[in-house]
Amino acid sequence: MKTLLVTILLLCLSTGALSAADTGDVTDVREIDRLPPNSIYNKIWEPHLARWKDNHLVCCYGLNLDGKSDMGDIVCSVSRDGGKTWTPRRMVFDHANRNGTRQFAYNNSVLFHPPGQDVIWLFCMRAPMHYRDSENADLVAAYTVDGGLSWQHVELSLGYQGPLIIVAGIETVMRNGVPHYLLPAHRNTLRRDRHGDRRQFVLESNSLLRWDMADYVDYPENTPVFLHEGKIARSDTGDGLKIVMRTAGMAKERPLDPPVAWSSLSTDGGKSWSTAKPEPDLPNYRAKSFFGVDSNGQHLYVYNDSAERRGLWYKTKQEGQPWSQPQRFYHDNNRNSYPTLVEASPGQWLAVWDSSNDPGHTRTSIRFGRLQVGD
Repeated sequence: MKTLLVTILLLCLSTGALSAADTGDVTDVREIDRLPPNSIYNKIWEPHLARWKDNHLVCCYGLNLDGKSDMGDIVCSVSRDGGKTWTPRRMVFDHANRNGTRQFAYNNSVLFHPPGQDVIWLFCMRAPMHYRDSENADLVAAYTVDGGLSWQHVELSLGYQGPLIIVAGIETVMRNGVPHYLLPAHRNTLRRDRHGDRRQFVLESNSLLRWDMADYVDYPENTPVFLHEGKIARSDTGDGLKIVMRTAGMAKERPLDPPVAWSSLSTDGGKSWSTAKPEPDLPNYRAKSFFGVDSNGQHLYVYNDSAERRGLWYKTKQEGQPWSQPQRFYHDNNRNSYPTLVEASPGQWLAVWDSSNDPGHTRTSIRFGRLQVGD
């Protein structure tokens, strides 16, 4: 009998270890925040991450208001121990606070820590509260000089004067010794206006206060594709920059057939972009993916492998080599989407994404973890 009990115990322990390993290659997974029960919010979603100093991390994300499809408040949580523990959320942009006579709701955090500067910027979208969704939002910002403990709101100057949607991080490039910042954005006015359009473009700034149009990312004239939520990084096919974009059909916003990402190249520091083309090795099921490169020159692509957005997977690419086979990033019998990663050290990435705690619900949790790629 004693031998039987020991055997059962060992079997349970080994099964538990196997189950933990089966969640994927991301380690040190922590829950940053969870959707408040019985509240005015119906989802917690779309996190973004920045490193302040060493183990001091800042994560901003959205709390979506019940009755709105994608608008609410922007909040912040801070970790001072490399992601092991996180502070309770702090409000950054609050829909209840009026701006004069107008009331706005907010979404889609993008954090940016300019190299060599003691400030973190937060860019996000705002739209009037009476809108059904944020498809016709504009750009707003705040900054922190104390690692996310307090925030100062900023009204931006926009040379681009149309609606926009942002979701991916800012890329820094040097032009004649001056840093310029590239912010990918898109618009989807066609959803509410039959004479509208669906276009990916790139904004540029040398101050982070004024943003102008750099260029549109065009699709082939005979192959209209809804290109959006692109992420810019150093190209994996040579010199210059590449933007890798989420895709959908132009008419019905459904995954393409085959469901792959599209990309565009820039060889002049982001001023102009080539006509987009498919990336046959990079799946995309109409969901935001992450495209980046580490200081070793290894590229990384993190994505959902189905339209249901259950598991997150990743591929890597060494210079001059093809993309690797898919590897599991994270899945724990739940729903996961919208990954954002920041390099901590060569080959090690810090990641945040929106998640859930069961397969029947989406966007009820914000998670953090670490991913080691290569040696």
